[in-house]
Amino acid sequence: MNLKKIARNALFTAAMTLPATAVMAQDAAASGMGKGLAVLGAGLAVIGGGLGIGLVGKGAVESIARQPEAAGKIQINMILAAALIEGATLFAVAVGFLAK
Repeated sequence: MNLKKIARNALFTAAMTLPATAVMAQDAAASGMGKGLAVLGAGLAVIGGGLGIGLVGKGAVESIARQPEAAGKIQINMILAAALIEGATLFAVAVGFLAK
């Protein structure tokens, strides 16, 4: 799988699951379980972000091994994708911990 597909899939997955987790946490916040569900959602976001960054790193290392002369471009794209994934994860964690 190429690096762009991995990054796109990771970002798509994060973008599709984070709002649903936040909405569930806000809906359940009225009950006593709301805070626990919000923290659980934050934990799931961290796991997803870690998996996404791991897949991006794996793809970058494999790509560099196949084409060492393109290492600079691959590294820049890898860092950009990892930063976007990490940003989405941080947002999900903040939403999870701020749920009332």
